[in-house]
Amino acid sequence: MKDCSSVREQFALLLYGELSFDDEERVESHLDVCGECRTALAREKAVHAAFDQIEITLSPSLLRECREDLRIRLMEEAAMPVPARAGWWEKFVDAITLRPTIGMLRPAGALTLLAIGFAAARMLPVMNVNGQFAALVPGAARVRYVEPASDGKIQIVLDETRQRVVSGKLDDPQFRALLLTAAKDPADPGLRAETIDILNTRAQLTDVRDVLIAGLHDQNAGVRAKALGALKPFAQQPEVRTAFVELLLSDSNQGLRTQAIDLLTKGANVDRQTIGTLQELMQRGEQQGYVRERCRRVLEAMNASAETF
Repeated sequence: MKDCSSVREQFALLLYGELSFDDEERVESHLDVCGECRTALAREKAVHAAFDQIEITLSPSLLRECREDLRIRLMEEAAMPVPARAGWWEKFVDAITLRPTIGMLRPAGALTLLAIGFAAARMLPVMNVNGQFAALVPGAARVRYVEPASDGKIQIVLDETRQRVVSGKLDDPQFRALLLTAAKDPADPGLRAETIDILNTRAQLTDVRDVLIAGLHDQNAGVRAKALGALKPFAQQPEVRTAFVELLLSDSNQGLRTQAIDLLTKGANVDRQTIGTLQELMQRGEQQGYVRERCRRVLEAMNASAETF
């Protein structure tokens, strides 16, 4: 993403946290080398901050006009003719599918669907992963709208969200599957790191180890560090060693690469793949000084040449 204009088009999404991790990393990389874009981003942040300070309150007259317009439109809908051969079932289907043949039933159908979904969420029991019934947890409510009613009462429209808590053990495959999904959540690196920290006690399981190996390629260095630490006891397994070699060759973090060298060269016998990898790093002119020096020392200790043949 070298073009300044294409980077600046992403600023709004960046500030609202809507960019993918790949795009966000590209934008941040460009900002590291482009002072003009950093200045433009600062201006964009100032504009957003100014907008955040503005509170718009709808006037009572505008609300009255909107309600009156809605009332007139509903009356017009009610006046539309209903097909003569439409039975009650056809009318109901037309209503809930919002077909234009049923007049007043169109908004009624939408409200019916909303009511059914709300009732189902409130009344049906919730199952956790162990098959046990869990109590419904009231959701956090936010007042969206208030309006006096004709009978002297007050109507309050609430926006509600509800979370559900499940509990289980790592030995439960269904519960572990939830954690494995969380470990791959692209939107939350903190969640990925925390989940991998929990899964490391079951790294001997194939499905967990596969997720940990995938974590070595995570975009977040903290997640990669957690995955590397969890895989240390399995450094002699071929698939884990291959993953460590890939990390050593491609990772940008000097500390993680140094750990990978230590894990790959631990023990008296070092395989040819590891020696070849260290020689390749030396030959291609490794830029990270500490990694280069670590490679040189390991090769010298094994009486191996710093060049490949």
